[in-house]
Order: sequence, then C-alpha cells, then structure tokens
Amino acid sequence: MSFQTLNNPAQRIGRIAGEILAHAAPVEVLGMFGTQKQHPKNVGATVVYRRWLPYGGATTNSNTINRWVVDAGAHQLNEGATPDADTLTPQDITVSLQEYGCLYALTNRTVDLSEDDVPAEMKKQCGERIGLVREMIRYGVVKGGTNVYYSNGSSRAAVNSKVNLNGLRRISRNLQANHAMRITSVLSMSPDYGSTGVEASYVVIAHTDCEADIRDLANFKNTSEYGQRKTISPYEIGSCENFRFVLSPELGAYADAGGSGLTNGVYCTTSTTAADVYPMIVCGEDAWGQVALRGANALSPTYIPPGQKTKDDPLGQRGFIGASFYMNCVRLNEGWMAVYEVAISTLA
Repeated sequence: MSFQTLNNPAQRIGRIAGEILAHAAPVEVLGMFGTQKQHPKNVGATVVYRRWLPYGGATTNSNTINRWVVDAGAHQLNEGATPDADTLTPQDITVSLQEYGCLYALTNRTVDLSEDDVPAEMKKQCGERIGLVREMIRYGVVKGGTNVYYSNGSSRAAVNSKVNLNGLRRISRNLQANHAMRITSVLSMSPDYGSTGVEASYVVIAHTDCEADIRDLANFKNTSEYGQRKTISPYEIGSCENFRFVLSPELGAYADAGGSGLTNGVYCTTSTTAADVYPMIVCGEDAWGQVALRGANALSPTYIPPGQKTKDDPLGQRGFIGASFYMNCVRLNEGWMAVYEVAISTLA
C-alpha cells in the first residue's frame, strides 16, 4: 500500500508557497439520464425491472417489444357474444449490484507538518474519482447497446467516416417507430432526488472529439441561438432537428477499431492505419436504468485520521480517506436508444 508521506512529494518549506493549482476535474453527463431506482439496504443484491408488452408485442427483439399489432376487424364485437379474454405478457430485466470503492492513505507527519491541507484535497479528489467511476460504469453498459448504426458500412470494422445527418435521421425514424418518448426532464445535479424540465428531444451523448463534425451538420443550431430555450446540461453544445448534443471528454473511442484511416480525412491512432471509432449514445426517456446514488445511504465514506491509536497502529501513524458504494446500470429498452458509431475528422 502506498502512503502519502511528508517527503512525497517534496515540501515547499523555505520557498514562497504559491496557490494550489487547479486539477483536471472529471465530467459526468450520463448520470443525468436513465431511470433511477433507489435500492434500500437488506433486500438483496438483485434489482428487477419489469415491462408489460403491448398487445401483439413479443420479446424477439427491440422492435417487437415496442410495437402494437392490432387488427381493427378482430376487435369487432358480435351482438350478445362475449369476446375472448386476453392476458398481458411481462418482460423482466434483472441486474445485480456490484460494489466499488477507492482509498487514499497518509501518515501523521503529512497532517502535522505539511503546509498543504492534504486530507482536504484527498477528500475532494475521492469524490470526483467516485463520480468518474460511476460514469464509466454507465458508459460501459450503454455503449454495448444492440441497436447499433454505423456512419458507413455495416460493422465497426468498416467505420471511417464522420457523423452524418442521414444516419441520425435513420436513428430518429427507428426510435419513433418504437414509440420512444423524447426526453422532457433530466436528473438534478444535486445529491438529492429531483429533476429539471427541458424541451422534448432525443439526446446524443458523445466524446468532445466529435464536436467539430457535429457543428458541421446541416441545420445545426448553437446553444447561443436558443433564446428562451433551456439547455439540458452545461456540456450541451447545440441541437439539430430532433436531437440535442451533450459532450464529455470521458467517453473514449475504440482505438484502431474502424476501417482505413487513410481515407475520408479521419483521425488515426498511433498505428496510422485504422480509424478510431467513437460510440455516440442516442437516447429517449427510460432507455436505461441505474441504481440511484442519491440520499444518505448511497455512499459509505471513510475518514480515519492519523492519530487514532489501535492495536494495528499503536502510535497512530497512519490514516485513510476513501469511499465505497453499490451500483450497476442496465439497458432497459434497446428500442428506445441507439449507438451510432462514427469516426472523426482530422481538422488538418
């Protein structure tokens, strides 16, 4: 185990101590979307989501679970005759909670003698790190969606062109055919439960590397042109037709996973052969679910300051700062979301 000691890093004693410089803070955007479910203690590790299929629907794929099959003629009643009764078909989606956490360690000399408030910085970065872990859990689940579209070709291995309007329109057509509702509210960024109303739209969540290509889309409108229209996130850059775009630098690409990077003016990785492929997450309401990390029971923080003497640390020389939590994320309706895999322009 690595401990933060007084001499690691070297102290600034005997020098003019400048301000503590800002560090890179993670960006959390996926946490604003999806269905939140608070999981109470002592009820097991499994969360079960349920939907009732529409009449004629089946669990075959993301289209059949969302589409009614109704023949008006079959619903015509005969005089004095009771029609045959039907039943509803449920579909259960199960997800098991997983435990996550992080831990920092420091010595009593760091607390007693350092001119910097190291414990305070550890607490701050612990919170930010937990936020990023949660975001990566969500991203790992949602980018694995089965309703996949490609900017060109029919597989990830062929992708070497940027986002295009026809691709987005194909996704919009599919979401609407599956009765996907546009997002009308987003979760509050505060630690408490709550939501904020927004103008109805499908939301596209993507890496910041995609920004230039998104802005090049025909009919794209910057947030500065919204007027009285509210943004759904500080990281929203604009809208186009049915879509609003929210970007994050945390939502990385599949390196070297696409087609030839020597054509179509796309970025390559260090291999300079295959294009990086960026998953753009397109979602309507209730497309995926997540255990809500809100409220007093969501996070279990740890702060054991140096100086507390125990049989394992009789001189109180060691301390710890950390946190643990239970969480998982699950795709609830593949037909109400899509993954649009694209390459990006070089901007050369």
